[in-house]
Order: sequence, then structure tokens, then C-alpha cells
Amino acid sequence: MAGKVAPRCLLISNSTTHPTGYLDHCAEAMTTFLKASNVSSVLFIPFALKDCDAYTAKARDRFKLMGFDVKGLHECDDKIAAVNEAESIFVGGGNTFRLLNLLYKHNVVDAIRARVAGGMPYMGASAGTNVACKSIRTTNDMPIVQPPSFEALALVPIQINPHYLEPDPNSTHKGETRRERLEQFLEDNTTPVLGDKWTVEGKNLPIRVFLHGKDMQTFAVGDDVSFLQEEAKKAAAAEQADPAPKKPKV
Repeated sequence: MAGKVAPRCLLISNSTTHPTGYLDHCAEAMTTFLKASNVSSVLFIPFALKDCDAYTAKARDRFKLMGFDVKGLHECDDKIAAVNEAESIFVGGGNTFRLLNLLYKHNVVDAIRARVAGGMPYMGASAGTNVACKSIRTTNDMPIVQPPSFEALALVPIQINPHYLEPDPNSTHKGETRRERLEQFLEDNTTPVLGDKWTVEGKNLPIRVFLHGKDMQTFAVGDDVSFLQEEAKKAAAAEQADPAPKKPKV
């Protein structure tokens, strides 16, 4: 009996980094990733933005420069069949709630999960990275629509917070920081969170790791964070042992 295929996922924090253009900063990584699977075409999921035609045209032009054909999922009459026949998938950024809502509306959540479990390459940027996680509970986006569930594709066993930034110590802003919001998430959840902001103006920034009941940890790009897999297993076991949501103290 064949062993389980490890999912092939390339999860990108942001699709554009100053001062470069759309996907310029990650084009080499995406090309290498796709060529490793002998891919020649990409099924693009543009649901995170309202104008799917314009978004797909933008992606098509960029991937053409990399040597890949692009088809927009919204252009397909049978969307489940399109997912099942795709060589690879790229899910673009935008609003995570809109994206997940439309993935459920078009009944492609299970199809994407099954294809990735079978080894199909999956790429996501920003919102596309959010929906690759167990849930969208660590997105930065405004809930402009109500998806049927916050549960997402669960292609990776952790949560990711794209565009993570540490607060500016000189700022006079007194609202919640990104770190505080992720720490609040871990007050009621045990799934590990990775704060991801890989590059800014060509400079690698630290990766932040948040674990339930522990202080934030900092890692450099290239450091081994494989321990997150074991932490995720512990979190999943804890959730199975106590699946009921925690009740607030009165």
C-alpha cells in the first residue's frame, strides 16, 4: 500500500513587495516549485477580489512571463471538475472572508483538499495562505461577508498570520497590536500560529511563532521550525479530548 503523500504547498505572505511588481519577489520560488512537479498550467482562484476577470488577467499576464498558462476558476462551468483536472492551483490574495465564502458556495473545498492530499501543488498568497490553514481565525481582514464556517482547507496543521509586523515603538497609536490579537487567539485556541512577513524591500524579517501558554518566539528565515508539526499534533489531540468551546468565566 502506498504511503501518504506529503502536501506540496507554497504559502506566500504577500503577492507584492515594494518596490517590485505583482509576484516579482516570489516568481523564482514559484517557478522552481511548479517545475519540480512538471507543471505547465495553473488554475487560478480569484475569488478574494470582486472583479474576477481583471484579477485573472493580471495573474495570467504574470504567469505567462514565468512560462505557465492560467485558467480562472470562475471561467469554468464545472468548477469541481476544473479542480479535479488541474495540474496546480494558485489562490490569490484579497479578502479572506469573501474567498472562503465562495469556495464553499461553489463546493470546491473538499475537491481542493483531496487534490492537494494526492500531491497536486498548491500556492497561496495572503488570503490564499489564510485559507490553506485549519481556519481563517488569524486573518487580518474585515468580515465583509459571512462564510458558512471559519474552518478552511486545513492543508497545513497550523495557523498563519500574513503580513505580520511588530508594533512601531515610536508610534502613538494605542489600539491593539498584531501580537496582542494573536495572543488573544491563543487564549481560546491551541493551534500554533506563525507570524509571516518574509521580506520587506528585499530584507528578510524575523518569523514570529506563537504557542499556547508560551511567550512569542523569534526565528530567522531558514531556521528549522519543524517542531511546529509536533506542536500542532499536540494541539489537535487536545482539541479532540476537549472539543467543547471554552466558557467564559463569570
